[in-house]
Amino acid sequence: MNSHKCTPLNPTIQNLSHAIFTVNRHAKTATNPKYLYCLKKTALQKMIQEGKAVKIGLHFSEHPKYSQQQSDVLIRCGDYTFHIPPSKEDFKNLPHLGKLDHSSRNPKCHMSLHQAKLLLQAYTGMMENQPKSPQKSTQQYHKKNCKPVFKRLGDSFF
Repeated sequence: MNSHKCTPLNPTIQNLSHAIFTVNRHAKTATNPKYLYCLKKTALQKMIQEGKAVKIGLHFSEHPKYSQQQSDVLIRCGDYTFHIPPSKEDFKNLPHLGKLDHSSRNPKCHMSLHQAKLLLQAYTGMMENQPKSPQKSTQQYHKKNCKPVFKRLGDSFF
């Protein structure tokens, strides 16, 4: 039996906001955060389409790539706010709010990452691809790049 069984949550604004908050918090320290950030972005985009979330404006990014100034879209979702990368239309249609206001914080919530992922996957239809086992790629690396050196007895290397 699966010990991780939990009652599926309804995709209410509050439950989805809690799930996105949980996924976002875990993504910041995950070894491979790409899927978690993609799940967050997809869920927020769907919530915007359904009128469950609203784009507020643009903020300067806290951690711009390549030290160049960048902006992120600020989204209000229930009692929470989140950032996602902007589209070209966002620059045309949204006001720029300047720097991020650090006095405004999201409320804490308690939801397991497992439960948050289940809710957002059911809501978005996304599924996580299982990564290939690292042993296999290591073995292939060794096979291709680490060839044994054989010499006959009595021969020298030079």
